[in-house]
Amino acid sequence: MSNDIDNEFFCDGITEEIINALTKIKGLKVIARTSSFAFKGKDIDIRDIGKQLSVNTILEGSIKKSQEKVRITAQLIDVKEGIHYWSKKYDRELINIFDLEDEISLAIADEIRNNFGHFEVQDHLIKQPTDNIDAYQLFLKGRSLQLKWTPESINQAISFYNQAITLDKQYAKAYYANLQCYGLLAMWGYMPYQEAMNLAISNLLIAKEIDTSLPEYPLSFVGKFFWEEWDFKNAYIHINKVLDINPNHIDGLEAMAELFIALGFFDEALLYAKKLLEVDPLSANNHYTIAHIYYYQRQFNKALENINYALTLNPELELAHHLKCFCLIWLNKKQQFEEFIHNTSLIEEKNLLFKIINEKHIKVPDEIIKKWSELDNQETLIVPYDVFILSNSNHKELGFSKLKEMINQRRGQIINFRQEPFLQPLHNTIGFTDLHQSNLLIEDVKTTKEEDKSTSNILDKNQIEVLKEELLTYFKEEEPFLNPQLSLKFVADVLGLNTNKISYLINQAFNINFNDFVNSYRLNHFKTIAVDPKNSHLTILGLAFDSGFNSKSVFNTYFKKIEDTTPKAWLKANTL
Repeated sequence: MSNDIDNEFFCDGITEEIINALTKIKGLKVIARTSSFAFKGKDIDIRDIGKQLSVNTILEGSIKKSQEKVRITAQLIDVKEGIHYWSKKYDRELINIFDLEDEISLAIADEIRNNFGHFEVQDHLIKQPTDNIDAYQLFLKGRSLQLKWTPESINQAISFYNQAITLDKQYAKAYYANLQCYGLLAMWGYMPYQEAMNLAISNLLIAKEIDTSLPEYPLSFVGKFFWEEWDFKNAYIHINKVLDINPNHIDGLEAMAELFIALGFFDEALLYAKKLLEVDPLSANNHYTIAHIYYYQRQFNKALENINYALTLNPELELAHHLKCFCLIWLNKKQQFEEFIHNTSLIEEKNLLFKIINEKHIKVPDEIIKKWSELDNQETLIVPYDVFILSNSNHKELGFSKLKEMINQRRGQIINFRQEPFLQPLHNTIGFTDLHQSNLLIEDVKTTKEEDKSTSNILDKNQIEVLKEELLTYFKEEEPFLNPQLSLKFVADVLGLNTNKISYLINQAFNINFNDFVNSYRLNHFKTIAVDPKNSHLTILGLAFDSGFNSKSVFNTYFKKIEDTTPKAWLKANTL
C-alpha cells in the first residue's frame, strides 16, 4: 500500500524477514516465501489458499512506507471459519524497523500459540543485521533482484549489496549474499570461474569475522564441498549445521535432498524432498526435485506427473523441461515427445536420443560427433545429451571417455551419474566402478524418520499366499533388486503395504529376512551374467555391483554364506 512502486522490494523484504523469523520456532509450520508470494495481490478465497498450502491459519497484512515512517498492519485468519482472530496496526519510525519486525513476529507466534497449543517461543526472533537503515534498504533491493535468478539480476544485486557494504562495513548478510551471487555466476558460467570464486572467497573471509551464527555461514561451505569438490561427507556435515540453526531452511533442505540423490539414498532424499514440499508446496523447483528422485528410481510415470506440475508452476524451468523429455523417451511416448520439443533447443540431440532408446540399430552421425567435439571447450550443455547418446550406441568407449572427463572436471550436471538410467550401459565398462567414490556411506547418515504409526495386523494364510505371489511376480518382472539402494519401504509402497506387513510376509513366506531375500536375487543374477562369455572381460566386483550389490564385503560375505566358496573359485569352476 504505497504510491511508490519502487518500494515493493521493501514490502517483500519485510514479509520475508517475518517468514524467516517464524520458521525458527520449533513445532510451528510456516510456508516459505515462494509459495506464500504466489498469492500476493490476488483476490483468492482464504479457504482456497489454506487448502493449497495445507495450513489452518493465514497471516495477511500490508505495509505503507512514507519518507521516514512506516505503517504495518497484520491479521491472522482462521482458514476453516474464515474469521480474523487477531489484527493489529503498527506505526513506527523507519529507523526502528528491526525492533518492529521482531515485535510483530513475536506477537504472531504468541497468538498462534494461544489458539493452537503450547510451543516454545524465543525471547527474540529477529537479530538486527545493521545499524544503517539506508544500508538495509539497499540490501532489500539487492535481495529482490537476486531472487529473479537471471545473470543480469544477479549482477545488479551485487551492485546493491556493495552499496550496502559501503554504508556499513560490518553488514555480514550483505557479504554472504555477495558470496552466493558470485558462486552462482561461477557455476552458471556467466563469469570467469576463478575470478568469481576469488570474489566469493574474499566476501566469505570478511563475513566470517563478523558473524558465524547465521545459517549463511555453514551454507557457504556447502557449494564448495558438494558441487565443486564432490566431498560428500563434508557437505553433509555443513548442511546439518545449516539445519541445526534453522530446521526449515529451504536451501539447507534442498541441499540435503540433492546430496542424497547423488548418493542414491532415495528413501532419505524423499524425506527431505517431502519436507521441502511441506514448507514450500508451490515451488516448481521442489516438485522438480521430487520428480528427479522418481526418475532415478525408474518410476517414469510418477516422475512425469510431478514434472508436469512443476512446469505449470514455472514453464521456464529449463531443467524440468529436459527431465520431461527424458521421461517421455523412456515411456516411448513419441507423439507427446515430438509435440513437447517443438521449437525448443537441441532438437537434433533430443530426437536422436529418443530413436536410439526406442528404435533398433540407430547410427550416430559422424557430423554430430564432430560438432560435439568442437563445442567441448566453447559450450557446456546444461545436460549431457552427447554422453547419453554415445553411451547407448556403438560409441560406448567415447561416451565413457566423455563421462570420465566430466567427472574429473566435477561438472555439476553429471554428479548423479551412478543413478542416471541413460548411463546404465556403461556400468559394465571396465573402470566404471573406479570412477568417483563417495566418502559418505549410508551408515554415516543419521536422519530423523517418523515411526510407522500404522498398526500391522497379522496376515492370515490366504493373504500370505496371495501377497507372496504378488511379491515374486514383482521381483521377476521389475527386477528391483538391481537397485543397490532398494529398501523395505520402497517394496512396501509398491505393494501397497506398510513396512511391518511386508517384513512379516517375507519372514513367514520365505523364512528369511528382507536383506537375504533381496540378495538371493542379486546372487542369482550375478551367477547368470558371470558365466556369460560376453562378460568375460569384466571384473568380478564390477559384475557384483551390476547385480545390485553395493559393497564388496557384503557381496563376498553373502556369496560365501550361500555357496560355501569364494566368488573367484566358483567362477573358475563354472566357466571351464
